Amino acid sequence: AEKGEITFYDSNTGKALFVAPKGRDMESFLKESGSHGWPSFRDEEVVWDNVRCLGDGECVSVDGTHLGHNLPDGTGNRYCINLVSVAGRSKEE
Repeated sequence: AEKGEITFYDSNTGKALFVAPKGRDMESFLKESGSHGWPSFRDEEVVWDNVRCLGDGECVSVDGTHLGHNLPDGTGNRYCINLVSVAGRSKEE
């Protein structure tokens, strides 16, 4: 992660799932997340090697952890994620 970015890890496996903010500042990330009540990530903040979005909009880790849902808005995909699902630590820690 770059300076000012936070990596969110799978609470079951410790794999990186999201890195935010990317393409916006922390204030924008926190404002959007706060207004929805869930951490809200955009496409460029998803670690696609470890995350999948199913046909019904459910977001899961490649290891099967339920993460939340894609709820697109007027600016694109918005992945609203349950904080407990991304409260893990890196496998290296």
